[in-house]
Amino acid sequence: MADDMQAPAGNRNVNWKRLLFLLVGLVLFTVVYYTPSWPDAVDPMGKQFPLSREGKGAIAVFLLAGTWWVFEVVPIGVTSLMIGILQALFYIRPASKAFNDFMDPSVMFIFGSIVIGLVFTKTGLTRRLAYKMLVIIGEKTSMIYLGCFVVTAALTHIMAHTAVAATIYPLLISIYALYGEGDKQTRFGKGLFIGMAYVAGAGSIVTLLGAARGAVAIGFFKDIMNKDIGFFELTYYMFPIGWLMTFVLWGFFMVVLRPEKKIIPGIKDRANNLYRELGPITSREWIASGIVLVVILTLGSNAVMKNMIADFTPLHKTAVILLSTVLFYITDILDIEDLEAIPWNIILLFGGAMSIGLCLWETGAAEWLAVNWLVMFKESNWFVFVLSIAFFVMIMTNFIMNVAAIAISLPVALVIAPYLGVAGEVILFSSLTVAGMPFLLLVGAAPNAIAYDSGQFSPGEFFLYGIPASIILMLVTGFTVYVIWPIMGMPITVGG
Repeated sequence: MADDMQAPAGNRNVNWKRLLFLLVGLVLFTVVYYTPSWPDAVDPMGKQFPLSREGKGAIAVFLLAGTWWVFEVVPIGVTSLMIGILQALFYIRPASKAFNDFMDPSVMFIFGSIVIGLVFTKTGLTRRLAYKMLVIIGEKTSMIYLGCFVVTAALTHIMAHTAVAATIYPLLISIYALYGEGDKQTRFGKGLFIGMAYVAGAGSIVTLLGAARGAVAIGFFKDIMNKDIGFFELTYYMFPIGWLMTFVLWGFFMVVLRPEKKIIPGIKDRANNLYRELGPITSREWIASGIVLVVILTLGSNAVMKNMIADFTPLHKTAVILLSTVLFYITDILDIEDLEAIPWNIILLFGGAMSIGLCLWETGAAEWLAVNWLVMFKESNWFVFVLSIAFFVMIMTNFIMNVAAIAISLPVALVIAPYLGVAGEVILFSSLTVAGMPFLLLVGAAPNAIAYDSGQFSPGEFFLYGIPASIILMLVTGFTVYVIWPIMGMPITVGG
């Protein structure tokens, strides 16, 4: 017994890397929070934007959370809890606001999306779809990459990318199970799941159905520029860059995460046999499919009707998707054990993301950051100015909601744009492009966090692969702004 009691102490090793970055986050918070007041931001019209004590505190929390998330010094959901704790303890925002954000409708939408993924897995729909896909795609791992990426991107044209990721994720789990490496981390596994997250973002920019950011940005644009952007006009301009990024990302993963095996011998026949073993579609599969189809059609028609009819009041998307959750339990597709299997680490992650995003917004810190960044480019070439806005949105959307990133940058950018002769349309569409593709942090988008649940990669690995992917995104955006959109007739300069 004495040996048993001593064994844990002997195996207790200090994780110095974890301890280092734990302290780095705390030091960043302390230094920023307790430094004297920072200078006001001043826009081109001379308007001043002071940074309050609460705003500086929001930036301090932002830095600590970013450090802890990247290096996962504690589980990512626990870091999110720290975001609420610091806001309350240091009076940055009232606890009622800081913690209420964890149950924001957007967070509950993610919850409902994850439940749909669980339903697909439990009913067997996931395996049925996975086996059929493999029969069509064949044995080449490069084509498996491409097939999964194309299906993911295409689905985001008609449903929210969060729901798509939650639905595709279990399908990828089934496909990876046939790779023959068990739960072991592999290049193929990393590329499959990280790639799914990336292309879910790329596909989601193409229509207003892929994410809420498009409708929000168009609303800002209409208020400031007195111009309206239609559903099909957005798709016309975003379709080329969305699909260009999808195929570029396929090439990127074939280079940096080339699968260990060029082919999976016999996978086509094996998938065909497994599909036949599933037998005919069961009543539970039909019911689950019907519920999900109604959700997709409802959310899709909501977005289209809202854009076409000015006074149309859509059903709230969170209420619609949560109703599906209730129906899954009413129809006995799910039970209490399934509720307990929800990955709460992921839900908490987005609760924290919502909390820090609203904290930066409400304290004025986000606006202060945006003005300081954009005024540096107020006398630059139009192309540099457009890309500077895109870069700011891309970085911010990795830390906070992309809707918030758009909301803090577009108003400032659209005010500065006329001084440089830049048309508002190119600012709007370039911002929407990068806002849909946060490749650096898990918290940047729900598909990122859903992919992380696979266990194939760490937050640090995701960040490192995201650096070259983000550079590629900026290059593709620049090419589209300078070449593709002018050819398609988009106004680039005032009077263009």
